[in-house]
Amino acid sequence: MPSDVEYSPLPAEGSGSGVHDFWLYVWMRRFSVIASHVIALGLTLLISLLSRPGTSLFSWHPVCMSFAYCLCLTEGVLLFSAEGSPFCFKSRQGKVRLHWFFQALLLVAATTGATFIVASKNVSDLPHLASWHSLLGVATLSSTLFQLGAGLCLLFPKCLRLPVSPQRLKLYHATCGLLAYLLATATVVSAMFSDWFSATVRGAAWWAFLLLPLFPAAVVMNQITNAYLPRKKISS
Repeated sequence: MPSDVEYSPLPAEGSGSGVHDFWLYVWMRRFSVIASHVIALGLTLLISLLSRPGTSLFSWHPVCMSFAYCLCLTEGVLLFSAEGSPFCFKSRQGKVRLHWFFQALLLVAATTGATFIVASKNVSDLPHLASWHSLLGVATLSSTLFQLGAGLCLLFPKCLRLPVSPQRLKLYHATCGLLAYLLATATVVSAMFSDWFSATVRGAAWWAFLLLPLFPAAVVMNQITNAYLPRKKISS
């Protein structure tokens, strides 16, 4: 979600309750971003291992979807963070290119994952859209397409000649991105209640899987709402 300002701005040194609180704030933000990177990668790898890809058509669905939404979507947002991003050495334009790279990977992986689950249900003669997980999945895919559409408008504003200011387009893109991320998190969490996952993971491990996606979601939501949306002045 490219913008004219970096996400997660830090408060001015010496403000608040003093220098100690300032540096505590810095390290807490840095830790939260780094932890989000680790959780995104770890959750993707764990779900992929539990899925045993190749054993069935369905097995590829959680692999592709976790790669798309747990990893690519998270990294596509957090690379703009000022704290803990592995791409902090990149220029603004370089980060925008990486953002689009992650978005392209997300689209390919999500489309592939959706194709596998549709094919699996057709082969097994099971009904489509029969659970909250599937309904949330459709909503997530739809919001992802809106986000990509707003991003394309930002990428080619002169070619499309839209009667909307770039500032408003950036706001639309960020809002759709936040909505897509929150819906993706809800979809991942709802998958933990599926028969497949409940039979595979039990006990304390199940609770850990249930809570893990919530941490990166909180970091991403805080990054966008507190550091991007309030700072943009919307012009018509």
